[in-house]
Amino acid sequence: MTGMGGSPGSGDPLIVQAFHTALLRQGAVLFIGLVVIAVAWNAFRTLQYRRAVAAGEPFPPPRRRLGPEPVGRRVLRFGFGGLWILDGLLQLQSGMPVGLPGNVLQPAAASSPSWVRHLVALGADAWTRHPASAAAAAVWIQLGVGILLLVAPRGRWSQAAGLVSVGWALVVWAFGEAFGGIFAPGLTILFGAPGAVLLYAAAGGLVALPERSWVGERLGRTVTATVGVFLLGMAVLQAWPGRGFWQGGTSARPGTLGGMVTQMAGTPQPHPLASAVSSFAGFDIAHGWGVNLVVVVALVLVGGALVSGRRRLLLPAVGVLAVLGLADWVLVEDWGWFGGTGTDPNSMVPLLLVVVAGALAVVRAPAIDAVAHPVAVASTDGQVEPTGAVDDAVPDAPPDAVPDAPRRRSWERVDSGYSGRIALSLAAALVVVVGTVPMVTAAAAGTSDTVLAVAQDGSPNVLSGPAPDFHLVDQNGRPVSLATLHGSTVALTFLDPVCTTDCPVIAQEFRVADQMLGSAASKVTMVAIAANPQYNSVAVLRTFNGKEGLDSVPNWLFLTGPLPELTSAWNAYGINVAQAPAGSMTVHSELAYVIDADGNTRRVMSTDPASGPAGESSFSAVLASQILQVVHP
Repeated sequence: MTGMGGSPGSGDPLIVQAFHTALLRQGAVLFIGLVVIAVAWNAFRTLQYRRAVAAGEPFPPPRRRLGPEPVGRRVLRFGFGGLWILDGLLQLQSGMPVGLPGNVLQPAAASSPSWVRHLVALGADAWTRHPASAAAAAVWIQLGVGILLLVAPRGRWSQAAGLVSVGWALVVWAFGEAFGGIFAPGLTILFGAPGAVLLYAAAGGLVALPERSWVGERLGRTVTATVGVFLLGMAVLQAWPGRGFWQGGTSARPGTLGGMVTQMAGTPQPHPLASAVSSFAGFDIAHGWGVNLVVVVALVLVGGALVSGRRRLLLPAVGVLAVLGLADWVLVEDWGWFGGTGTDPNSMVPLLLVVVAGALAVVRAPAIDAVAHPVAVASTDGQVEPTGAVDDAVPDAPPDAVPDAPRRRSWERVDSGYSGRIALSLAAALVVVVGTVPMVTAAAAGTSDTVLAVAQDGSPNVLSGPAPDFHLVDQNGRPVSLATLHGSTVALTFLDPVCTTDCPVIAQEFRVADQMLGSAASKVTMVAIAANPQYNSVAVLRTFNGKEGLDSVPNWLFLTGPLPELTSAWNAYGINVAQAPAGSMTVHSELAYVIDADGNTRRVMSTDPASGPAGESSFSAVLASQILQVVHP
């Protein structure tokens, strides 16, 4: 019972190496895809050029000058594209593969209802089973979403970028942020409600709207009013008595806000930042009532101004919210990304981006006439080109710029700028796909990555030499020796039949490994030898088999015999057995051997169980893979 539920640490070098390897492999696939896209784009432009020369037409095709993208939409696209890229870069931290479930996912759901904890546990389990591939996939998905938002400014590709952002943000909001804590007690805007990625989803939804939706002030007023209602609701929660925000508390027992800030000050980060956060924690402890009063008043004033819809109040309200939000981001949320497993800059920055975009959509809304009636103008090369904003079909099917030009196929009319944006959008979409495929595969896989067991127990040792023989009886009292098992590959371990800790886990790992073997299981015998000098009767072995469901495994043997024969087998295989200080269990070495059909030892490995189902499944996968390598060398 040497391990007793250990597990690899967040900085385990083997898992970090596997993470980097997964990044490189996925990056290699991405590189090949990008090369293919670049070659295809170049071939397309070459074909365009040859057709234009043959027809005596200008090349490149005349470009239609589009009106400027609505400024509010541009703020969302660039702002959240940059945030997604930042989030992807944060996923590169070496603590992410192992540390994310325990340091981020589970704490986020700790105070939520059981159904939320269960849902988050599903995501955490999928990540824990495949930490390296899941962490690498998250990097590419978020980089791809961000790049797609940046390189696709108009048309259907841009709308698709918004929808992709919505989809991934909602996945992260549910499984990564536990719905932003909206179902948990203590909900407050100061700690990140309603969840940063819900705001990413909202921004993506706004980008996905048809561009004509940004004409006039209606959309901007809807956005600002919605945020205003949210802020008023947060003000009510912030002012509600009994939630601990009006009390500063003491240094020994700080109030709700002071306690949170004190905790954030302890996060690994540069000393000046930690000092500033710690100072604010002390200030709130001393003046908790005043701090909360300022927050409540500011939320009410800003929320009321945004809901009122008055243009003269809009920009001052945004200014006040910016001051409050940035102060909260620095002094309470503590920037959001320190500690080695920070995944994003938290909620205040995206909230401000949404509010600013909504305000700009009101004060700088495109004119309706400019969109409905674009004006044709002459370009520098003498071609007549329309200008002004365009409807949604224009970027995906650019028309001829010259009204009386000969009719050409649509692909011949695509100008270099538009075709380049398509190529870049395809490249960004490929980045998302490169991350999505392994993420979905990890979630659907029923087993865990073998790197978990190897990180816990080390790599299996490859050996070559005759395995020691033994002469024992199985759970049915029939004589069994290693010689009688020749012709079958043997997976051998040692179990205490009255153990209630590690041995049942190891037995289940052997059972699951046997299932993983599939048809090859007919060539394998799973063998355990009793490792208890006192409790080792056939009846005790049968009880253990029945309890663990092993009596239904046709190739399972649990062996016992006279103590001299058991002791001989223990010594021959290097198994130390000692009676536990109290009770009937023993402390014994936890090893497994793989013996080939000719009776030669080929593998030896530790069976010390790792913590949780992920580690157990990982060892089963390691054992099955080692057996298959011996069965099919």
